[in-house]
Amino acid sequence: MILADKIIRERKKNGWTQEELAELMNVSRQSVSKWESAQSIPDINKVIRLSELFGVSTDYLFKDEMEEPEFVDSEEAANRRLTLAEAHQFLQIKERSAKIIAFATVLCILSPITLIVLSGIHSQNPARINETLVTGIGLFVLIVMVTCAVALFIYSGSQTGPYHFLDEEIFETEYGVTGMVKERKKAYGGQYNRNNIIATCLAILGVLPLILTAVAENELYMIFGLAKLLVIEAVAVALFILNGIRWESMLKLLQEGEYSKERKLESHRNNTIAAIYWPVMLALYLGYSFLTNNWHISWVIWPVAGILYGAVIAMASLFRKK
Repeated sequence: MILADKIIRERKKNGWTQEELAELMNVSRQSVSKWESAQSIPDINKVIRLSELFGVSTDYLFKDEMEEPEFVDSEEAANRRLTLAEAHQFLQIKERSAKIIAFATVLCILSPITLIVLSGIHSQNPARINETLVTGIGLFVLIVMVTCAVALFIYSGSQTGPYHFLDEEIFETEYGVTGMVKERKKAYGGQYNRNNIIATCLAILGVLPLILTAVAENELYMIFGLAKLLVIEAVAVALFILNGIRWESMLKLLQEGEYSKERKLESHRNNTIAAIYWPVMLALYLGYSFLTNNWHISWVIWPVAGILYGAVIAMASLFRKK
């Protein structure tokens, strides 16, 4: 298998398009296309970068006689390096995705408003408005808004796909990345706190329209109060999302907080425990249920297993610290 075929194979295995691979390689899509069609061959530095991205050895990429990939060990994979250009691009993508996710969430929160308001109007004037028409219009608007929101969520996820390794893998950064991100984080710190305060206040004050309209003891007023509550809460949630994603993206690049190297290592170890623990629980559940035929009782195994899993993880963490 020649290099061109291996690049195609590994790119598809990672679920990347040519454009996404080109972004990670800091080359044009046309360059990737030429590599995959064997019209040109990447230089040695590009091949090394490809091996890091794919998690395979350079021998596998260079040697045509090697049909199956030779995967690098965890220590080699941990040496993945993030360039300054990639860091800038990641922050730009996360900024765009934050706005998309916030807008999609707002659509979900506001989707039932039309149905709620029209139903309220119908309850006040049942003779003037057809109930079937009200329900049909309300459900139509709700479904359209939720569908648009889901499409936006999927699109946003596809944009950040090439950078999923930042969540779980330990990586190194080139000179200038850490300094740039720390400066951004420091500059955004004040705004981050202000936005959280504003969003929290909006979330609390959002119930006021409903309380005030409840005093009037008018059903239609209460419905409009509920609609106003949803609008205010949607704004608060959108602000939380925008603020959180921006801050989280910087923590990922700096490998701090939930994304620190220690947390990532701990997460990998916990995943290993989970891979053993839950199949054992499933075997116990099925074995006990089939042998005793007490299916109406055996479901208790799952909540107990969930509690025990937390205890197992805690004990494993304590043991590692010792």
